[in-house]
Amino acid sequence: MIPLTSVGAMHVAANPWLSWDYVVRNRGDLTRALEQHTTLTIQAVLIAFVIALPLAALAHTRPRLAAPLVGLAGVLYTVPSVALFAMLAPFTGIGRTTVLIGLVTYALLVLVRNIVVGLDGVAEEVRDAARGLGYGPARLLLRVELPNALPAIVAGVRLATVSTVALTTVGVVVGYGGLGQLMFRGFRSRYHAEILTATLLCLALALACDLVLYVAGRLITPWSRSAQTT
Repeated sequence: MIPLTSVGAMHVAANPWLSWDYVVRNRGDLTRALEQHTTLTIQAVLIAFVIALPLAALAHTRPRLAAPLVGLAGVLYTVPSVALFAMLAPFTGIGRTTVLIGLVTYALLVLVRNIVVGLDGVAEEVRDAARGLGYGPARLLLRVELPNALPAIVAGVRLATVSTVALTTVGVVVGYGGLGQLMFRGFRSRYHAEILTATLLCLALALACDLVLYVAGRLITPWSRSAQTT
C-alpha cells in the first residue's frame, strides 16, 4: 500500500502549476490566444479613444453636456461584463463583434473622464494668453488645451488598456476571450499549468502595454520631464 503522502506528492507532480512541457506542447494554442487577446485590446482601446475624444471635447466646450455624458458612460460601466455580453449576443451574435462592443463600452468611461479632467485642468492664464494672441475656440482646443491635457489623456489610455486586458478574458462567455479561453479550459479540466500559464501571459501583456504607453507618453510630453527635473 502506498502512503497517502506519496499519493499526494504524485498528484502534485502530475499536475503542477508551472510546466515548461505544457508551454512547449501547446505553443500554438498559447500564441493564437495571446494574439487574439492583444488585437482585441488594441482595437477596443483605439475605437473607444476615437469615440471618446470628440465626446470629451464636446463636454468640455459645452459644460452642460459634461454631466450627462460622463453619467451615461458611468451607467454603462456599472453593467456587469458577463451580463453585457449576454445582452449583446442576441443582436451581434456569438464571437468577436460582441466582445469588441463590450470592451469599447467599458473603455469609454475611463477615457471620457480622463480627457475631460485633463482639458478642464488647463490653467486659465494659459487660455487667456492664447486668446490674447487671437486664438479662437477651435484653435485654442487643438493647439493649447489638448497638448496641455496630454498627461491626463495618456494616463486614461493606460488605465483603459490595462482594464481592457483584464476584461477581455470575460469574453469566454461568448466564445471569444483570448487567454480567457485557456483559463476556462484549464478550470474545467483542472489543469493547473494551463490556468497559471494563461494568467501569467495576461499579466505580462498588461504590464507590457502599460510600459509601452508610459514610454510613449514620456516621449510626446517632453515638457513634463523638464518640469519634474526643475
